[in-house]
Amino acid sequence: MPFRSLQTLEHWLGEFRQLGYPVDGLAAVMPQDGDDGENTGLVGVRLMNAATVIYIQPEAAGALRWVVTMEARDSAFALDAPALLKLAAELTMVSALCAFLEARSAAFVGRDAP
Repeated sequence: MPFRSLQTLEHWLGEFRQLGYPVDGLAAVMPQDGDDGENTGLVGVRLMNAATVIYIQPEAAGALRWVVTMEARDSAFALDAPALLKLAAELTMVSALCAFLEARSAAFVGRDAP
């Protein structure tokens, strides 16, 4: 899989937003150093109901499969049932975004301009 430029990822995130998913203020494209200084990116997600760093990117260089990475937290946290339901809805959106990016990437023909 060719690298995905910041511009391509921002365009895809905009397309996902237009599908009606609530990503405003939650998801953003973050710069990432690519091979040979290429202008690559990954998608970061800030959850409202859990302070956990999450990002979405291809599983490995050249992989067609995209994955969600959740970084370790410094401390545990507890949620009541309504807060847990809100977190589940956010994670559902993250799952849909990961699947969307994977599908868009698999359908992409050519190589991004840096």
